[in-house]
Parts: sequence; structure tokens; C-alpha cells
Amino acid sequence: MSYSTATIGTLLADVNHRYFLPAIQRPYVWGPDQVITLMDSLLKGYPIGSFMFWAITEPLKQELRIYNFIENWQPGLQNTPTSADGRDAILVLDGQQRMTSLLIALRGTFAEKAKFKRRANPDAWETKTLYIDLLHDPEEENEDEDANLGVSYGLRFHTHPPRSDYRHHWFRLGDILNTSRPDQLEQLLIRTEMRLHHGVHPFQRKLVRKTLQRLHQVIWQEEAVNYFTETSDSLERVLDIFVRANDGGVKLSKSDLLMSMITSKWQNGSAREKIYGFVDHINKSLGARNAINKDFVLKACLMLCTRNVQYNISSFTTETIAHIEREWDAIQDAVERAFRFLNGLGISAENLTSLNAVLPIVWYMYQTPGLTLRGSSIFEQQNARAIQRWLLNSLLMGVFAGTSDRTLKIARETLIEAGQSNRDFPEQQLYHALAIGGRQTQVDERAIEDLLALSYGKPKTFLILSLLYEGLDWNGTSYHIDHIIAQARTARRLLMSMNVPETRIQAIETAVNRVGNLQLLPAQENLEKGDMPFEAWISSRSDTYRQHHLISDRPDLWNPLMLPEFVENRETLIRERLLSLTSRMVA
Repeated sequence: MSYSTATIGTLLADVNHRYFLPAIQRPYVWGPDQVITLMDSLLKGYPIGSFMFWAITEPLKQELRIYNFIENWQPGLQNTPTSADGRDAILVLDGQQRMTSLLIALRGTFAEKAKFKRRANPDAWETKTLYIDLLHDPEEENEDEDANLGVSYGLRFHTHPPRSDYRHHWFRLGDILNTSRPDQLEQLLIRTEMRLHHGVHPFQRKLVRKTLQRLHQVIWQEEAVNYFTETSDSLERVLDIFVRANDGGVKLSKSDLLMSMITSKWQNGSAREKIYGFVDHINKSLGARNAINKDFVLKACLMLCTRNVQYNISSFTTETIAHIEREWDAIQDAVERAFRFLNGLGISAENLTSLNAVLPIVWYMYQTPGLTLRGSSIFEQQNARAIQRWLLNSLLMGVFAGTSDRTLKIARETLIEAGQSNRDFPEQQLYHALAIGGRQTQVDERAIEDLLALSYGKPKTFLILSLLYEGLDWNGTSYHIDHIIAQARTARRLLMSMNVPETRIQAIETAVNRVGNLQLLPAQENLEKGDMPFEAWISSRSDTYRQHHLISDRPDLWNPLMLPEFVENRETLIRERLLSLTSRMVA
């Protein structure tokens, strides 16, 4: 990697003419104290860090939206878009805050709120320009307010040109940009000395000359700007460089950068506000707790609106973003219907182990407007059960773990092909298509033993229990995972008080949280069960009820001391139920 250097004066001459900002940059956030500290560091000869530039080619100029740097900052001001057609364009990947601060210090202004005035009042903001007090000795101990900033030079923002006297002589910092040549500097020195107050000491006159010469040296002689220029046309490479270069502060995610680029090309309203607002709506307003994020929403946009589902910057072309914007209402509707259906099945943030697994369901909803999967028609009931089975199998088998882009691509191709001849959700076709490289897509004999080892509190435990209840009415009913034989009946202290041997206590403790001792109950029934002794509660249940929950008819197994045997017996019944279900799905 080869770095180059430049003077500040040369660099600033090209800002907003040759140097611009990419859409992935965030707003300017520095305050006036940081601007002063930056200039003070330069005058002291301190390094200010390297810059990262990106020289873009003509094709990229047509694809990327670029922005000017801010020179005159005021609250709420955004970087304005511009065009690089017909001229060289170099984008600043790392160094935006410093570059903007240099512009404000030497070419622009900074709006500060006046004391005791409200921020909402437009008159509260005063436009200020940076000045340097040439009579301020940087080597003297500083006792004023700048001392807290570690500032040695007499730098200060002023609303109006400050008055000079025998103690202060203020020089507008940006005027040094007009003196690039040595002869111009000499003329500036002469003019300044002539304007000094008559009471200025000869030593102070030397200090004025010394400070101006130092300022000229910093801006026009020293190559204080150290930079590397990236020339690759690969958007992914540049995105990675940008993330790493900006990793020192608040970490930027890939979705943050993609969001910035999408927002820059969104024509009506703010894409950021729309997407963030929709994420909050799904997570907080559907009656169950969901945990989608902007990554999921952006992936859904790709899934529904493009041929390329690969989640990278090159997928979000100008054309694609325009398509997404046109379809935004339909995209939101499909996602919301999908999550309302899943929440109705009891699937929420607590047990949805892969958001990507929901995307094929979103695609199906998008292609079937108005479908809720909660209706009474045979079509809705059959497809609701097919989607439930497919999703549970996919989550339990981790189908969407790892190379999710490839998996999503295959899933969508399968959905498109099946949709050409049938409106049903292609459960079987997806099982076969997603068995990539021998990947297991369905619960079978090999997987059942691992699933039986799941325990209470694990996200997949609810999912495996859901598979057992094919006839369950999920609409409007909240289901809880319930210990069939309660934990309180198997507490160590209780068992020890009954003189149960230690080996038996350990066996009971091991069995209590296994799938074999867990069932799904409606919330109200779960409360009623907890209010009754277990033997009385289970004796009051019908044979049909016990068969529904795969609970043995043997009363001797209902005793908490027989919990290991109860679990072993029930896991045998669960295994048979799952194998039966698997064989029906394969058929």
C-alpha cells in the first residue's frame, strides 16, 4: 500500500471541485472545540491521521450519488448532492470529519447557539468565523478557557471581526489561503505589522511574525496530509475498506452503509425513516415480540424485487432501488402478513432461530396478495400447515445457516418454478432443492435423537413441540411450554427429605427439563394445572387428551419419583409421532 502527501492549502483548493463525499458517509458531527483542537494540533506539528480516498471511474460516476462537503455549518444542514460529470472525482472514504473541519476553519463558518437561548429559536444561532490571536504566545502557560482543551495557540470562533488592541491582534485564519507564495507571505507580514497597536512590545511584534510564518508553513509548506488512494471498481472492496477505516469510533455495519446508499437514491420521503419505522412496527405492534432488523428488510427487498439476492452493495443498483421504492407498500404488506401468521403459530423472537428462513414465506405472501393463512378455506388451511411444517423443519435442521445467500437463491428459484403451475406452497420441492451437498432439510431418524435431547429454555424446544401438535388451533391462542411433572415436585430438597438416593435424585434432575417432560398448553390451562396436585390433574384428563399430549396411560409413571421412566416412555411415543410425521411429509 503506497501513501502520498499533500499540503492543506493544495488539498482544500480541490475540495468540492475534485474531492467529494460518497453516499455511505454519515453527517458531520464535530463541534467548534474539535475544530479548534485540530488546527492547534497542526500548528504544534502533531499528526492528524491518514486519509483514505477513492478515485472513481466514469461508469461509477453514473451509478454512485456523490455529495459536496459542508463549508458553512449550521444545525440541520445536510451535505448537498452534486455531479462529477466531465471532471475527475475522488471520494473521501476516511477523513470526512477532519476535511470538513479544515474547510470550516479556513474557508467557512460554524453556527453556535447563543447562551440562554432555545435551540428551536432560529435567532439563537450565531454564525462564527475562526480567528487566531497573533499576540498570544503558545509557549506561555494558558490560564483561559482554552486550557481545558489543551489548546496552546490563541484560536477562537467569533461572530463579528473582533477588535484588536495592545493585548490581542486577531487574524482571520482563512486569509492565509490567499498567501501561497513566499512573496505573498512577506507582504502579509508587512501589512499586519503596520496594523498592530502602537502599544505592542517589540517582542510581541516578533511573536506576530513567528505565528504567521508558522501558520503559512502548516498550510502551504508542510505536507501534513497523508493519504492513500483506492482505485478499485469493486464496490464490495471499497465498502470493506470503509468499514475497517471507520472502526475506531461507533462501529458501522454493512446495513448502515447500504441504508445510506439507498436513502441517497430514494426519491420520495426518507428510506431510512420508512425502513426503521417498519422494523419498529413489526417488532412492537403485532401483539408478539419480534426481532427483525434492517438487514432482514433489505434482504426481503432483494428477494422480492431482483434477480440477485446476494446481500452486497452491488445488488442495490439505482434501478433496483427505484423498483423497491415502487413496491414498498406491497413489500411491507407481505412481511407483515408473514409475521402475523408466524406469531399466530407461537413463533416469535424467543424461538425464531433464523430470520432468513422466513423470506421464502414472505415471497409466497408477496405473490399471493391478501392471503393470511388464517382463513377457513381448504386452500388456506392446507397451505398454512405446509408452511408451518416446512418452516419448523428448516429451523430445526438449520437449513439457512452458513451460506444463506446461496440458499435463498435456490429457494426463490424453486418458488418461481413451482408458482408457474400451482398456487400451493411448494413444501416438497423446497425440501429437495435445499438439500445442498447432502444437507438435511427434514427431521428424520438421524435427527430425532438429537432433538429429543433438547431441554427447557432452548429456542428449538418450542419448535420441536410444535411439530407434535398437528391439529392445534393456533389462531388467537397463546401456548406455553409446560413441565408435565412440575419442577417443584422434583426439587432436590424435597427428594432428599423423602430419603431418595443420590443416584436417583441425579437421574430425576436430568430428566425434568428434557423434551419428554414438556408439552404445549394454552396459557389459561397451564395456570389451572399449576393450581392442582399433578396426580389429580392428570387423572381428570381423558384418554383422548393424554393421547393428544403423548402421555402414558400407566398411573405408576405419573409419580414424580418415576420421572426418568416417564420421560423414557414419552420419548418413545414422541419418536413414533415424529417418524410418522416424517413419512407423511416424504410421501
